Amino acid sequence: MAKQSSLIGKRRVAAGTDARESYVARRQEISEAAVRVFHRLGFSAASVSAVAAELGIDRATLYYYFSSKEQMFDEIVRSVLERNDTLARTIADSVMSPQRKMRELVIALMQSYSENYPLLYIYIREDLAHVSDKRSAWSSDMRALNRSIEQSVIDILEQGFAAGSFRKVGSSRTMAYGILGMINWSHRWFKPDKSEPAEEVGKVFAEMIINGIEAGYLVKGDVR
Repeated sequence: MAKQSSLIGKRRVAAGTDARESYVARRQEISEAAVRVFHRLGFSAASVSAVAAELGIDRATLYYYFSSKEQMFDEIVRSVLERNDTLARTIADSVMSPQRKMRELVIALMQSYSENYPLLYIYIREDLAHVSDKRSAWSSDMRALNRSIEQSVIDILEQGFAAGSFRKVGSSRTMAYGILGMINWSHRWFKPDKSEPAEEVGKVFAEMIINGIEAGYLVKGDVR
């Protein structure tokens, strides 16, 4: 009898595990469909109905997994930005040279944009200062993650200044904004299926940045 109870318990655990994995897989499928709809229609014009239609399911089924289009978008963006933030901090705190850190970070961010296309580009176009009250906590968290990633770039620049590897052509914050702006502006033209591979684009950006600020590099007309 004890053996039979043990078998029943194992089956229940297995069934629960299978159900959980099925739920997670279905949620991921819905998230991917939502990103396609957000990209095609824009976040404001997108709706739960449009996402449901994308998958060929009814809205009631979709509401079992997500309560709103905002929840879909916000959860996906948060997970990606948290990964990027962790990656940026890991690179900034590593023992690599400042030049290597800058190169690795720029390439990694460009690859993230490609791997999560077009999610991050949709996010870049969002105005975090004008979201609903229900999303204000999320907006605040996203701004904090943005600042954290910016700080990693600033730290790498300042490490380069201290080591004599980078020229201080402006404040570290302004330079960081310029570097991230270069990457973010790719939302206007980068498409994974039509552009050069993200890694190659990242390498080009990194070389442009490093050659522009590396110590000892003289621009035309510089008499120093």
